[in-house]
Amino acid sequence: MNDIDLSKLKIDRQQSLVVPGHKRRRRGVYLAVGVVLLLVAGGLWLKTGVPVVQTGQVVYAYPSARYLTLNATGYVVARRKAAVASKGTGRLEWLGVAEGSVVKAGTIIARLESRDVEANLGGASANVAVAAAAIESASADKAAADLNLWRMKKLYPLHYVSTVMYEDAQTRVLHAQAALDSARASYRAAKANEDYARDAVENTRIRAPFDGVVIARAANVGDIVTPMSSAVDAKGAVAVMADMSSLEVDADVSESSLAGIQLGQPCEIALDAFAQKRFRGRVSAIVPTVKRASATVTAKVAFLDTVPGILPDMSARVSFLSHTLSDADEHPVLAVNPAAVTQRQGQSVVFVRWPDDHVARIPVTLGPMLGEVQEIDAGDLHVGDRVVLDPPARLRDGEQVHSLGSHG
Repeated sequence: MNDIDLSKLKIDRQQSLVVPGHKRRRRGVYLAVGVVLLLVAGGLWLKTGVPVVQTGQVVYAYPSARYLTLNATGYVVARRKAAVASKGTGRLEWLGVAEGSVVKAGTIIARLESRDVEANLGGASANVAVAAAAIESASADKAAADLNLWRMKKLYPLHYVSTVMYEDAQTRVLHAQAALDSARASYRAAKANEDYARDAVENTRIRAPFDGVVIARAANVGDIVTPMSSAVDAKGAVAVMADMSSLEVDADVSESSLAGIQLGQPCEIALDAFAQKRFRGRVSAIVPTVKRASATVTAKVAFLDTVPGILPDMSARVSFLSHTLSDADEHPVLAVNPAAVTQRQGQSVVFVRWPDDHVARIPVTLGPMLGEVQEIDAGDLHVGDRVVLDPPARLRDGEQVHSLGSHG
């Protein structure tokens, strides 16, 4: 048997201490930082006799957090939005709106040059008048032919007129009727041409398709506007409108969380532009398409509250809820990190750190947990107050403390 080289069995201790994975390395860093902080805090406490603590902040929280099932982000969009254009082609002569203009349905917001089509309308109207006069003339001829035939029918049995004259009277009636029918057909054709010319004039007047607000202006006076804007520098639209009463939020929901939402589900909408306000909403539609790039599905959340100032493309956060919110749930309440609440003599208290580094013991009445924070139903606390987290058992009212930092 060959000798075994036992030196090859030596353990590489440096390699064995390597923790695989980014999460483990990060956890190790956090642990090391925590140990250092504890050592520093212990050293300061032993050296000075002053407790070293971490602090959090009293914040506002919304009671809806107790019903939270899912969070998603998205943007405010208008369900009714249109790029307003003309059916005709021409040079923009007048533009009566700007960004932010509020317009009613049917209001003329722009006008193209229309002298040529108005001239065509005048000619078509004249042709209608000629056709109407031709009908009157043909009607008179028909009336005369009918009267002549009536006379012939009276005289022919008495042999006062010849057969030729009687038959000629019948032919005249037929010719008069044909002339009248032709005149009426000509009138209808002239009237159709007039309607077409009038529509051409109307196409030079660009009207708002619905009540809304102009959110963008796409053309200026002098631009060529055409429905097919393939020509160089031609504009396909003059303005972009949005119906502000149809605003909703397009929220991107993870494909794996799709089972957690359904049509009609109550929601709460938070907008960055209204930091202290929440809006009630509900799921109005779930787009039956998955975005491959992000593995998300778009859920459309309609606003139930109409508030001026909400604009398209605002960023939004949507909380999908398990229950419909009551009026009381719409108002924020005071809340703290649960680690700030401790028991003293059978009573819930928090220690508030004042700017002079002294603490005050504040009795509080606790409400339910709101997600990751604890609701405070009663207590002499205010938003922004600094509270001690995990207060030491030896901490007393009025005692001085050192603060290492803060947590939300």
